[in-house]
Amino acid sequence: MNTWIAIGATALGCYAVKLAGLLVPAGALEKPLVRRLAALLPVALLAALTAQQTFADGQALVLDARAAGLAVAAVVLMLRAPFLLVVAAAVVVTAGVRAMGG
Repeated sequence: MNTWIAIGATALGCYAVKLAGLLVPAGALEKPLVRRLAALLPVALLAALTAQQTFADGQALVLDARAAGLAVAAVVLMLRAPFLLVVAAAVVVTAGVRAMGG
């Protein structure tokens, strides 16, 4: 039963956040600071999620094959490679490091 209470509370919370976003006056959304923050927020959230998924294992900080894959992906991105090549390089390196026991 506690699971359904959590699901209901989450659904209501999501609806409330969506409703709050719709109730914001249009004039407030046109301010330069708000526009700039709205453009940068998804990038910051994605970077935080990537860091958490790469360097965390529960409550512990780890440095394993995922970090090697991320490093290779960063290098390939700096070389302006297509996105699929970036992902493929990261996958190959991560799998290779794990296969070697790293």
